[in-house]
Amino acid sequence: MTTAWPSHSFKTPCERCPLRANPSFREFNSEELDFVSKFKKGELTVDPGATILVEGAHSAHLFTVLSGWGFRYKALEDGRRQILNYVMPGDLVGLQGTIAGEMQHSVEALSPVSLCVFERDKLMTLYNKHASLAFDITWIAAQEERILDEHLLSIGRRTALERAAYLIAFLFERGKALKLFNSHASIPITQQHVADTLGLSIVHTNKTLKKLANRNLIRWQERTCEVLDGDGLMAAAGWEGPGKKVRPFI
Repeated sequence: MTTAWPSHSFKTPCERCPLRANPSFREFNSEELDFVSKFKKGELTVDPGATILVEGAHSAHLFTVLSGWGFRYKALEDGRRQILNYVMPGDLVGLQGTIAGEMQHSVEALSPVSLCVFERDKLMTLYNKHASLAFDITWIAAQEERILDEHLLSIGRRTALERAAYLIAFLFERGKALKLFNSHASIPITQQHVADTLGLSIVHTNKTLKKLANRNLIRWQERTCEVLDGDGLMAAAGWEGPGKKVRPFI
């Protein structure tokens, strides 16, 4: 069950949303900001390990991640899971349920996560009256597809070492752009999360990550991976990085 506390008041008014100060995100105009402020119905807080959305569920809400880390995954009947992608501030969660009628994957929190809550049945108002915001949602969906393409390429064609380096470099670059790190670039994942993302056994994953640690690219601590050399990880993965693009959020 989800450990969550819905807030019926606006803890974070849209006018003072901390994401708006980040140059990685495009700015709203006054009309868009007014609509999003009314579209937002409250906030939700979940604990690490809590399930935000469950595969097969029908949710009445959409969420934008305001703070924290999480991941999307699908599971087999015997409990094995495949982590599809990771969610971070500015990401839209639950759109798939709006289109398909039910969620086709689950979403779990890696750290304490705060989310802005929107009513799904009001989404058509956005499409009908705010073309620029409708384009933003299309952009977000297309960006998610592009990221999944890169992840599939990694799983299908990169070596185990390249896969691990790419994954950690990807999370590091996203976290850095979102200013999620303080003095240490610590990503709140375990080696099991890495194994479930890369499609490797935990033993193979452990050996692979030790190779990256021996190159002084990363350091593992309890339930976190500290990045020591982001450029070195990208080089090991043969990945040029995400590029610098201003992106939308809702």
